[in-house]
Amino acid sequence: MPFKIVQEDITKMKADAIVNAGNTSLQMGGGVCGAIFKAAGAKKLQAACAGLAPLRTGEAVITPGFKLAAKYIIHTAGPVYQPFNKEESRRLLRAAYSNSLQAAVDHGCESIAFPLISSGIYGYPPAEALQVASTAITEFLRGHELDVALVVLDKSALEPGKELLDAVAGYLGDHYTETFAAVPLAELKQTEESFVEVRQLSAPAKTIDELIGDLDEPFSDFLLGLIDAKGMTDVEVYKRANLDRKLFSKIRSNKEYRPSKRTVLSLAIALRLSLEETDDLLKRAGLALSHAVKSDVIVEYFIINHRYDIFEINELLFKYDQPLLGS
Repeated sequence: MPFKIVQEDITKMKADAIVNAGNTSLQMGGGVCGAIFKAAGAKKLQAACAGLAPLRTGEAVITPGFKLAAKYIIHTAGPVYQPFNKEESRRLLRAAYSNSLQAAVDHGCESIAFPLISSGIYGYPPAEALQVASTAITEFLRGHELDVALVVLDKSALEPGKELLDAVAGYLGDHYTETFAAVPLAELKQTEESFVEVRQLSAPAKTIDELIGDLDEPFSDFLLGLIDAKGMTDVEVYKRANLDRKLFSKIRSNKEYRPSKRTVLSLAIALRLSLEETDDLLKRAGLALSHAVKSDVIVEYFIINHRYDIFEINELLFKYDQPLLGS
């Protein structure tokens, strides 16, 4: 059920269904709509649409994919943005996503790819359109198993809010280090001595058996204990973590499984862990955050500021060309 953002030509997506954000008359248009018609075979697709028009704004209908890699094309009519009636614009845009997703499920689809509906000539501000898309898709996925991709041709089409962009940029400026600066040996020795002194004063000594015991607890056992402690279900966790159900089952059942850092961070976000708790969870998998890794610093910003929306985090990771969280 992961929800991902990809930079791709939607006509080339290998999904069970792709979404055509068209007009209410279901006529071949320009832009992405025109590209879908051309790639599918305009004559046959137009004939299939003829019996389904007119379409009301927010509704969705389905046709074969014809020459496309996708089995189906789901056609929906997004709203023309109304700046003086934003609530109605949001309602209709949410309906376009929800009805398209339901059409996919009704036809047995396991994957679907969307453009950012209404963000082109219909004038919906991309940041607001993205927020509506994320909300509608994530709410639908709480009750369904479906792989969803939001497809953009270039990153300029997907713009998170300026306030958040500025905040993350500032945090990166303060904490991200591409290379480690050289430290004079005398300074390093002094720092090491200070660290040892503080450690001796503040940390009670552990026996070898205790240390080995800490390391020997399987990651899966520790994770399941955390889930119970947070009062959450497995389904809640893997969906909030944007993880595939099969991957989560592997983590749960295989005590030898060692997850990737991206997977552990996804689970930390789902469980709403503090930075200290996140560090501990990573340590159980033999991993650690690094200020020399840009994606780590971005995720750290969100954890420190208690912002646990994994799709909001992924929007920023996508903006910075970093791997997304989830499967």
